[in-house]
Amino acid sequence: MRHAILSRYFPLSVTPPARISSSGMYSTLDKRHVLYGKRFTLTAAAEAFLDPLLVALCLFGALLYHGARLEARYVILALMAFGLMFPGDTRFHDRLRRVVRKKVLNWLIFVVMLGALGYATGYIHHFSREVMLTWLVATPALLIAGHEAARRIVPRLLAIEANRKTVVIAGCNDVGLRLARSFLDDRYLGVTFKGFFDDRGRARLDSIAEMPLLGSLALLGDYVREHRVEQIYLALPMATQPRILAVLDSLKDTTASIFFAPDIFVTDLIQGRMDSVGGVPVVAVCETPFQGLQGIIKRLSDIVLSSLILLAVSPAMLALAIGVKRSSPGPIIFRQRRYGLDGKEIAVYKFRSMTVCEDHGVIPQARRNDVRVTAFGAFLRRTSLDELPQFVNVLQGRMSIVGPRPHAVAHNETYRKLIKGYMVRHKVRPGITGWAQVNGCRGETETVEKMQKRIEWDLEYLRTWSLSLDTWIIIKTIWVVLRGDRHAY
Repeated sequence: MRHAILSRYFPLSVTPPARISSSGMYSTLDKRHVLYGKRFTLTAAAEAFLDPLLVALCLFGALLYHGARLEARYVILALMAFGLMFPGDTRFHDRLRRVVRKKVLNWLIFVVMLGALGYATGYIHHFSREVMLTWLVATPALLIAGHEAARRIVPRLLAIEANRKTVVIAGCNDVGLRLARSFLDDRYLGVTFKGFFDDRGRARLDSIAEMPLLGSLALLGDYVREHRVEQIYLALPMATQPRILAVLDSLKDTTASIFFAPDIFVTDLIQGRMDSVGGVPVVAVCETPFQGLQGIIKRLSDIVLSSLILLAVSPAMLALAIGVKRSSPGPIIFRQRRYGLDGKEIAVYKFRSMTVCEDHGVIPQARRNDVRVTAFGAFLRRTSLDELPQFVNVLQGRMSIVGPRPHAVAHNETYRKLIKGYMVRHKVRPGITGWAQVNGCRGETETVEKMQKRIEWDLEYLRTWSLSLDTWIIIKTIWVVLRGDRHAY
């Protein structure tokens, strides 16, 4: 049996009709592709090519500004910059504050990588210092300005009738309604939504409101041919395989692109994406973001950064170890059992900040004016210096510099029964700092609601991870430590 799989960027025209696989699943799109149209559209192309083009053009502009000749080495550098920056990862939906953060951080990461390569090979001396400085300083401003200009130009181009796609949805359910609202509200999709096809009448479809209902599923094929519909979204329950086959059969002589939006997308996906196993299409509902190259980048960055940090702070760690030893009887290093990657138990190292080393049974979280915390320990916790030994955990591969903070095993066993999706945070290595901590969710979680909020930030990190996000979290962590965190006690 043939399996038709929609590629990430190009829609599949179904002629002759595609077939349902043995799993009952037609060609399936990533949730982000289904709901936000991230195929090869004008918007997707602009988002992918804008940053690389601007980076290369800025280099040529710097050459022109300084009156330098356009030589082969600068052309090669421009091509390298284009390749490394492609595709751009900033979306036109993003707010200006997020755009500025991503542009600046992505550029800093690029400059560090390229500078390290140039220094190691000696090629950095073959380029004009004035041209390079102008390029490095001007590029972030140009990227931000270019993004804001594109945000205004692209919707106007999409408003031209020739650039718009005609779309209908088969099935008026939760998924279909979410698609329809996206088509109607998102000016960057460039589609004209004509309406729904459903076998139920309007009287049985309370949620459809004033959206157009074009008729039953039996009328879909004729309507598509008559009105030259270009895209059809099947938002039908996966259990209704015979009805889906009948709909596909009625569309066998059309050239419309057909997309299946399965009802599994009513759930919240963690790194949801389409894949295939032995030719059978499968959809990832919950997966780690650190697969393949991304996993290698994450691990290499952890090794390099943790090694440099340990070398830099080793004298301070020696002084802190002496302070811990003199503050109260007990070991210098506190080892506590935590859950690590995939929920496996690991030992996490910290400078001891309490008079006790609790690691079994019910473990009360540290609270304000906790009598168990020593005077020196309070200083360590307030400044987060008690976390420094965890960089050894990072080198061991048990932890990462950035990730969801590990909780005590006893706390995990309690909250995993109370909070939906709690254990999903263990799809990645726990971190010394995390997205939740820099957003104020640090310290005692005396209520389930506070822990729930922390878990929401952790899952958001899993959904949206990027190297620039890790960099931003590290920068925010430094700021939090320098100003002193009132939640740490």
